[in-house]
Amino acid sequence: MNALLYGLVLLIWGTTWIAIFLQQGPVAAPVSIFWRFAVASATIMIVLLALGRLRKMVLRDHLFCMVQGCCVFCFNFWCFYTAAAYINTGLESVIFSMAVLYNAINSFIFFGHRPPARFGIAAVLGMLGIITLFWDDLLASGWSQELLLGIGLSALGTYGFSLGNMITLRHQRNGLETMTTNAWAMTYGTLVMGAIALIRGDNFTPEWTVSYMGAMLYLAIFGSVIAFGAYFTLVGRIGAGKAAYSTLLFPLVALSISTIYEGYVWHVNGIAGIVLILTGNMVMFTKPETWFKRLRLA
Repeated sequence: MNALLYGLVLLIWGTTWIAIFLQQGPVAAPVSIFWRFAVASATIMIVLLALGRLRKMVLRDHLFCMVQGCCVFCFNFWCFYTAAAYINTGLESVIFSMAVLYNAINSFIFFGHRPPARFGIAAVLGMLGIITLFWDDLLASGWSQELLLGIGLSALGTYGFSLGNMITLRHQRNGLETMTTNAWAMTYGTLVMGAIALIRGDNFTPEWTVSYMGAMLYLAIFGSVIAFGAYFTLVGRIGAGKAAYSTLLFPLVALSISTIYEGYVWHVNGIAGIVLILTGNMVMFTKPETWFKRLRLA
């Protein structure tokens, strides 16, 4: 079952980044995010009600779901959608893959789970990877504010996603059903995003094109209902740290698609940076300290 959930997350999240690229245009990011999760939250609520699986929760749990919704289905995606105007969405997915490091930090902050000794190695590899990945672009642009903003927003959005993971763990520890908390969190995130768009004075009319509407429906049903359901189920079954392992490979899927549709060029520094980041993520799971023991024994 875990393998199936991993496969779903890998395939779907590896392709959602290009859908975000297809939604770039005249429609404001908060409006695109609002319609995406409005469709997704309505779908999941209807399904749960039809199956009789929408569980009751107390007010305190609803408040936590609201915070989770702001972290996972609202502000973090505002960061990602905005960053897509400045950097390639495939590169955004690479930064997002560092959620495993954020999860380790937040697990310590909120639950007292001390990161393993290999965390330091993984963090250094990740930071070196980010610098290497964008080094040529930073030099070519003269360290442009737009490029730095795109990188920073992607990192901030990833941290928001990690905070949502921590709230999911809180739900699990309190015996709450994952699909119910996910549905309410998505609903609250949608309402907050809609309120932001309303306050900003954004036009709520979507772009009536095949590419935009197709991307929105794909993001809503597959990227939000199915993928997030699978991911948070994984978090509940095996923990946030191990669940984030699913982020290890999907950047390769996203970058492969981005090469075709966004014209991403695989330069030497970019390849080296991607390898460093993914290696750092892998270190978090493959326990390199056991390698050193084996070498000493050999």
